Amino acid sequence: MKVALKKNGFSYTIITGILFTVLVGIAGVNFYYRSRWYTVGVIQQDLKVLQDVFKRIDESCTIMSFDVPITPINYLNVRSFEGSEIGAMNIVYPSRWQGPYLKDNPTVQGIEYQVVHTNKGYFITPGNGVTLPNGKEIGKDIVFTEQSDIALMAAEEGLLRYKDIAFAVPMPLKSTAWQQVLIEQALED
Repeated sequence: MKVALKKNGFSYTIITGILFTVLVGIAGVNFYYRSRWYTVGVIQQDLKVLQDVFKRIDESCTIMSFDVPITPINYLNVRSFEGSEIGAMNIVYPSRWQGPYLKDNPTVQGIEYQVVHTNKGYFITPGNGVTLPNGKEIGKDIVFTEQSDIALMAAEEGLLRYKDIAFAVPMPLKSTAWQQVLIEQALED
């Protein structure tokens, strides 16, 4: 009788160990895939919010330019400021600023989003150091320059894409249309 109990106790230990291992494995796989989709959702939502905020700013204040090609977005929670520049963004009508536009500046993986200025326009992207769900890291695997075609990178099969989700959006600026025409004319000459 004692032998049967020891044998049963041993089999319960093995079964419990196997069950624990399977559950930990399922939890790990679940976490891996859910974290990717969580990141996708966060970026997708933040890009839409940022695009809407910059559209509102441009409509009321008229965004003229940004001082540098890559600008962190860390000034949308500012209530008021002096001059015509907030962060690296130059605006025509600073007195029309209606901030703060957001309570907190959005981040992904603890890193601020950024405005990238290229020959093809202005774009909003996750900041340098962010690892996208496709495994590419902004600033390391995906490096932005003035010649970068971000619209193409966000298109099907591009570096700034995972499944059917793009990780960059154009800035909806009406005030820079004349700048785009001048750039295109310069490239043709």
